[in-house]
Amino acid sequence: MTRKALVTGASGSIGRAIALRLSAQGYRVWVHYLHGQQRAQETLELIHESGGQATLVCFDVADVEESRHALEALVDREGHFDALVLNAGQAEDAPFPGMEYEQWSRVIDASLNSFYHVTRPLIMPMMRNRWGRIVSISSVAALHGNRGQTNYAAAKAGLIGASRSLAREVASRGICVNVVAPGFVQTAMIDGISDQLIKQNVPMKRAGRPEEIASVVAFLCSDDASYITGEVINVSGGII
Repeated sequence: MTRKALVTGASGSIGRAIALRLSAQGYRVWVHYLHGQQRAQETLELIHESGGQATLVCFDVADVEESRHALEALVDREGHFDALVLNAGQAEDAPFPGMEYEQWSRVIDASLNSFYHVTRPLIMPMMRNRWGRIVSISSVAALHGNRGQTNYAAAKAGLIGASRSLAREVASRGICVNVVAPGFVQTAMIDGISDQLIKQNVPMKRAGRPEEIASVVAFLCSDDASYITGEVINVSGGII
């Protein structure tokens, strides 16, 4: 039977790379998006062109009721999901003394509360199947902090605590829960960062490629990762 995976935020560069890699690994992939419908459609078409199976799904991961309704309907129609990649998130950088509450809460809702909103409706069907993979996409900002990103770093650090705790709860049911923490990756988020600054901060002297993140996620969603859970894998070119 074909395994099923949901990748949130699959209209973005990292989410697209993850969706493509999981499809190549044999998963049927649900390509999630909220605003980026055209890019999500492009991801879908790339999967289909490569011979894979994929379906679009749209809902707001920051909204608990919208997420619950969308995912419960999906489970009723499709059954349990085997893999969940929590990639959707949001950044609104600002120095903390000038950060508005809305900037704080929007990032927390999209990047941390979404862990509950998305995982909660899917976890019991996964537990009943006694096999599953959950991977949260965090950030090195969660491990080291970053100027102007107290909201983002707090959310991404919270993902680590939530994932490690859930890993302990569901390990006996064959479910592995892990975290991938990227550093600088070639996405729109680093468009304003100079190559020189990246070289100063990254021992490998370059930004990572989305495919390099996706390859680690795909491994964690495979049978080969059956004895790895509660871990945070830093994929940052040597930022430690």
